[in-house]
Amino acid sequence: MAPKHQDADSAIRDTDNDAALARLSAVKRGYLVDPFVNYFVQRAHLQPPRPPLINHGTFIRSAAIDDIVFQWLELSKQTGQKCQIVSLGAGSDTRFWRIATSDEHAVLAGYIELDFPEITTKKAMTIMKNKSLNSVFDPAQCTLSHGGTALHSPVYHLLPCDLRLPPTEGLGKLLTLPTTSPGDASIEPVLSPSLPTLLLFECVLAYMTPEASSAMLGWFIDYFRESGVLGCMVYEMFGLNDTFGRVMMNNLKSRNISLPGAEPYTTVESLKKRLHDVGFTTCNALTLRDIRRNYVDPKELVRVSQLEMLDEVEELDLILGHYAVSWGLERGKEERWAGWGLKKKDDVI
Repeated sequence: MAPKHQDADSAIRDTDNDAALARLSAVKRGYLVDPFVNYFVQRAHLQPPRPPLINHGTFIRSAAIDDIVFQWLELSKQTGQKCQIVSLGAGSDTRFWRIATSDEHAVLAGYIELDFPEITTKKAMTIMKNKSLNSVFDPAQCTLSHGGTALHSPVYHLLPCDLRLPPTEGLGKLLTLPTTSPGDASIEPVLSPSLPTLLLFECVLAYMTPEASSAMLGWFIDYFRESGVLGCMVYEMFGLNDTFGRVMMNNLKSRNISLPGAEPYTTVESLKKRLHDVGFTTCNALTLRDIRRNYVDPKELVRVSQLEMLDEVEELDLILGHYAVSWGLERGKEERWAGWGLKKKDDVI
């Protein structure tokens, strides 16, 4: 019989499949454009659509995170610097390929993904066997390592890691070691401490203890303290101390999943305080409900409202009110980064 923690890890890994299926459904229904997601879903053409509530929530989440990420890329371009993105608990996310095929690809110096080795192994195999994925970098400069659980290219790195480990034992070792690709004699670390760097956590910290997530965030703050601009975006559930939250927690417990990193955060202010406490000097947080009402292009909201009937608007607001996007920034004296983050739209519906 497998130990309890192994069972829990398997259940956590399964949530990546849930997210990929939700994104695939939103793409099929026309909410989002993502030509890469189908490569990461088995028998994608046979998957049934998700309910309108899930499709709409996936759209709001994606619109907000895309806005934050592409602002980061644009600011890097304006300051004449290349930048890095580190996606922690990346799962089957396709963001690297969407950036690599966009007008902003040249500003990206490095894109690093970390996740459980079971997930990175599967993703590495998918990348290597699909030309639509590996053609965005020269396959001759792409190598596998760590027994096939890691993949390296000049820009993209996929690394196996248990993020719950102390950073000096886990991600710290991986990110500070030099990496080489064929024909590349560089001895620079995978993660440069001198380039503007954005951390992405999409439904990740909720599965870790607050102590583990604080140690990880603190490691990044220390790593960039002297010379870099560091941003952090966190998307996750919160406010689970009410009736809705308790139902959500019980449903997850029935799947052998707990949320130790979500339980302490019951308000938007507590989400901002977490980022401030680990060292980010500018911190903000918004619920998806607020983002839908005030931070998404109204024309886009009109467009998606016509895709399929959504009768449960009150239920949608209840769900969106329990998910939040938080972002923190440590920019030192770099004033030009001060405006980074979600901004209200002038025309709000």
